[in-house]
Amino acid sequence: MTARYDTIGINYDQLRLPDPRIARQIDHALGMASTVLNVGAGTGSYEPSDRQVTAVEPSMEMIRKRKPTAASVVQASAERLPFEDQSFDAAMAILTIHHWPDQAAGLREVRRVTRGPIVLLTFDPAHRPWLTDYLPELVSLDERQMPRMSQYAEWLGSVSIEPVLVPHDCTDGFLYAYWRRPEAYLDARIRSGSSSFWSIKGLEQGLSRLSHELETGQWDSKHGHLREQREYDAGYRLVIGN
Repeated sequence: MTARYDTIGINYDQLRLPDPRIARQIDHALGMASTVLNVGAGTGSYEPSDRQVTAVEPSMEMIRKRKPTAASVVQASAERLPFEDQSFDAAMAILTIHHWPDQAAGLREVRRVTRGPIVLLTFDPAHRPWLTDYLPELVSLDERQMPRMSQYAEWLGSVSIEPVLVPHDCTDGFLYAYWRRPEAYLDARIRSGSSSFWSIKGLEQGLSRLSHELETGQWDSKHGHLREQREYDAGYRLVIGN
């Protein structure tokens, strides 16, 4: 089995460290579940240590980067889960569904093997964080690969949706994590921690404009108020299917 993250996951174990504040929100959504399936588990971020977790991950590169203490992992994809019906109390999928080739089929499989809540951390493609002013290509990418919020109810039935506010010093370097640290987007290594930057081309003009506006103070004139905020609604959402 080959997977996209065999190529792009080179720095994920260093740049994508779970943020404890986001972890608490995910853990709360999992409720009283004792057994948890983590689909698209990557290197194991946000896997609760006080529950019995089984991880599913298609990328061998990501599996190799998992710590020895991480949950046991099966190399498989969301669309073909190698488990019996209702095998787990709950399931989680963290910033992964946009990579699934067939999102509806993947969620049907997750529902099949899960007795209780399904907890998804995802992004609302209708949202427009400030970075899209400089890189409008991100809007097209998000609209193309991110499910609309209304689709989750179509696929899972009853769902609740919670905003996931991003801390100003977020330790998980996902795409919009650096909302109060705009200089970070000029660092190619930082960008390598987000799959979006591997998916779009022609970034030079937008990044050059961002660099110029940071140097001249124009960015702060537009967005400087963010430097005083401790958290930000960048469009991330926790979708909980019951």
